[in-house]
Amino acid sequence: MPTDRISFKGHAGTLDARLDMPEGPHLATAIFAHCFTCSKDIPAARRIAARLTTLGIAVLRFDFTGLGHSDGEFANTSFTSNVHDLEKAVEYLNDRDMPPALLIGHSLGGAAVLKATSKLPQIKAVATLGAPFDPGHVTDNFASALPEIAAKGEAEVTLGGRPFRIGQTFVDDVKSEVLGPAIANLHAALMVLHAPGDNIVSIDNAGHIFQAAKHPKSFVTLDDADHLITRGEHAEYAADIIATWAKKYLSLKPPAPPIGAPEGVVRSSEADPNGYLQDITHGTRHHILADEPRAYGGTNQGLSPYGLLSAGLAACTSMTIRMYARRKKWPLAHVSVDVSHNKVHAQDAGTGSGDKIDEWKRRISLNGKLDDEQRARLLEIADRCPVHRSLEHSSKVVTELAPAA
Repeated sequence: MPTDRISFKGHAGTLDARLDMPEGPHLATAIFAHCFTCSKDIPAARRIAARLTTLGIAVLRFDFTGLGHSDGEFANTSFTSNVHDLEKAVEYLNDRDMPPALLIGHSLGGAAVLKATSKLPQIKAVATLGAPFDPGHVTDNFASALPEIAAKGEAEVTLGGRPFRIGQTFVDDVKSEVLGPAIANLHAALMVLHAPGDNIVSIDNAGHIFQAAKHPKSFVTLDDADHLITRGEHAEYAADIIATWAKKYLSLKPPAPPIGAPEGVVRSSEADPNGYLQDITHGTRHHILADEPRAYGGTNQGLSPYGLLSAGLAACTSMTIRMYARRKKWPLAHVSVDVSHNKVHAQDAGTGSGDKIDEWKRRISLNGKLDDEQRARLLEIADRCPVHRSLEHSSKVVTELAPAA
């Protein structure tokens, strides 16, 4: 996904941000609000943004005031100032003619998007990950420093191995915030994602958020994920769930397919530059993952490229058989096709060469009250599958280099 480094005015200075753009048509815009003392670049934020861009959804990720590369002093911020920063992000995108319709918030960022959405009628959908129902919950992270903060007005605390100065204004603000009324007046679809074993923000917070919200609302468990969603498979799951859910509430209307590609363009885009995981999309409606087995350096989260080829052959074979049986009105109850791929010596395949070639083995199961003649005929029809013919006959691949981003 192309990523633009941008900045915009927050409530008290310039905020550093990244705008992740779709490689194809731009169909909608989202904002991701990070967790308490985190940044826009946490792995979960990057993965969710990458997945949404495959749907044509641009994603703005930004550092709240005083964090990351944004201006300001963190000690002078509060929950209310985070909400103001979110509102400024919406204003910035509106001014760029990219009005956001989806807000995603992680932890305290989740509480902030809930608060902000109640005042932003343009927002159609909100997703929270590990969000607290009571923003004051974050003070548990530095409870031992609260007496010093009360006595001196601020204190330095260590969070996630990094020092931060927390002010009394922040403590008072989060403790006084009540989210219930804002959640009840979201006027947007809500998805609550939370891990039962979250030891930073307990699962009961998700229950309170869900109960306070009106429909449409959804509750999804993140199973054994940690609060920061650090493991790749958990970030991938959250990204896929949010993307699939958001499509229902956003107007994602792609343009007509290009000339010469009646079914549209299939795009493969890296999901993890440190491995081989690929987001493969066909327009905005179809998405699958491709990967390599762990033995080959992948994470085994999707079919391998040859697995995808095998899947195409299997599906095409089954469809071709069904199409013929339906036209003949034959009693074919069910068809399944098993396909395996291997590299074999060409001489073993009868070509007279010692070079290796690709071999696909196909095992077709036909269920129903078919006679032997009908079965034999359907086996012949399998060889008329278009993918089968493409694999057996020579094909042409035309390659061009896209202009540098």
